[in-house]
Amino acid sequence: MDYMELYHHWLNSENTDEETKAELRAIADDKEEIERRFYCEMEFGTAGLRGVLGVGINRMNKYIVRKTTQGYAEYIKKAGADACKRGIVIAHDNRRYSVEFCRETAGVLAKNGIQAYIFDSLRPTPELSYTVRHLGAFGGVMITASHNPPEYNGYKLYDERGCQLVPELNDKVVDEIAKIDDPLSVKALTLDEAGDLIKVLGEDVDESYYKDILSICVNPNIKKDIKIVYSPQHGTGNVPVRTVLDRLGYNVIPVEEQCYPDTEFSNTPNPNPETDDAYILGMEYARKYDADIVITTDPDCDRLGVAVKQNGDYVRMTGNQSAAVLLEYILSQKAKKGTLPANGVMFNTVVTSDLGDRICDKYGISVEKTLTGFKFIGDKVYKHELAGDKQFVFGYEESYGCLVADFVRDKDAVQASLMLCESASYYHEQGKTLIDVLNELYAEHGYFLDALDNFTFKGIDGADKISALVNGLRNDPPAVVGDVKVKTLEDYKSKTMMDAGFPSSNVLRFILEDGSWVAVRPSGTEPKCKFYFSVVAENKEKATEKLAVMRKVFEAGC
Repeated sequence: MDYMELYHHWLNSENTDEETKAELRAIADDKEEIERRFYCEMEFGTAGLRGVLGVGINRMNKYIVRKTTQGYAEYIKKAGADACKRGIVIAHDNRRYSVEFCRETAGVLAKNGIQAYIFDSLRPTPELSYTVRHLGAFGGVMITASHNPPEYNGYKLYDERGCQLVPELNDKVVDEIAKIDDPLSVKALTLDEAGDLIKVLGEDVDESYYKDILSICVNPNIKKDIKIVYSPQHGTGNVPVRTVLDRLGYNVIPVEEQCYPDTEFSNTPNPNPETDDAYILGMEYARKYDADIVITTDPDCDRLGVAVKQNGDYVRMTGNQSAAVLLEYILSQKAKKGTLPANGVMFNTVVTSDLGDRICDKYGISVEKTLTGFKFIGDKVYKHELAGDKQFVFGYEESYGCLVADFVRDKDAVQASLMLCESASYYHEQGKTLIDVLNELYAEHGYFLDALDNFTFKGIDGADKISALVNGLRNDPPAVVGDVKVKTLEDYKSKTMMDAGFPSSNVLRFILEDGSWVAVRPSGTEPKCKFYFSVVAENKEKATEKLAVMRKVFEAGC
């Protein structure tokens, strides 16, 4: 069926509820809007579903959630009766329709005879990962669109290890989803109809998670003399982050206007910790109370941002910078205490700054790179756990996500918040800020300047434009950037990189002779092409000059 036929099918089907039909009638005279909603089906990508809410096959709605869950249910049933009995844990954030999508997911699973576990209210993504492992469940579903604007929602799948599905498993679910022709045909049980097939989890799971979070402290008895301003950005971090910090005695000043789980994110211009807008109100609080640091977690609480009081003002740290300081703190303290493992390994991604690699070299910790996506880090943790050859010490991505202890197999901003506050307290006793520590690392290892540029290509032609851009760089790569030669092109779709252990992915990384690099990656969940820059130089001024040249060369086609 073409898009107009699909539109009329949804409008006239007996399976379509009246609210949905009303929305369809409202766009009856807008052919372009109908085309946008029905010209293609929302793709279940490497990070699951994420898209704008609304009616249609190219929008997030209960029927698309039902279809996706039915495909997942078929995958679970093929794994056997034990998988169905062990069941699936489902959690959700504060977004529009998150509660409804959670219940629809549980209802479809129950309809298929699969045990479902839900929480009584919103929970952070890392707790979903934790709970899958804690209950011995077969997998998990997280209803969230992370840091996206209010009009978005999403759906992520986790395996029995508490790790997002790696491509091999993800592809099997996608194959099952593709077998379902009509999303409107999929049925879901209500909570009452499901009976014991849908169980509501209690506070005992929360308490177990908090207990394990508190166990990660390196210096639990450190003085807590710093003032901390914290914002959960209206999201899931409010209760867990404040709970663990309060139990350890930290002086936390909450940004009250951003603590309520608001679907509209009314009191924050942008809930993304990567943006300046996420810190506006937090910094007002910080100046009012003379705080030492401002921390903020994104709505599903898997990423942490921080701003540090430095010379009378507040300076934001990037994800690369804050993770490098955390890594230095953890490794230095464990080395001091004699608890640093001889076979320790740190994981980060191919688009993450190499400063962390230099820190690991100093402490004799090996480094392993993965593609973008914390599922690849979680997968490596699991494989080394099975082999018993290496011990996890830290994992992080440039996008403000890190993992301190591997009882969670996804990035965990509750863990990161605790460790960030502990490290800030430790260095405060020494008369240093986190920025001071970062500058010491630059003095020791070189100045690292990192930047991420996003180019959005919306509409039907967007994917074609992104493909042409990436293939242009792949087939005709620059040989020189300024006066520095391009030493290596890593094409992660090539046999060379697959032989090196990387799954095939449409990612390019250009490594320059001076150690700087540029990575180009189309987003897996949004119509964007991302350019990651990592510049190494003697100082900030020279690094800034290099960055400008690199941008001019690589972004010419944008």
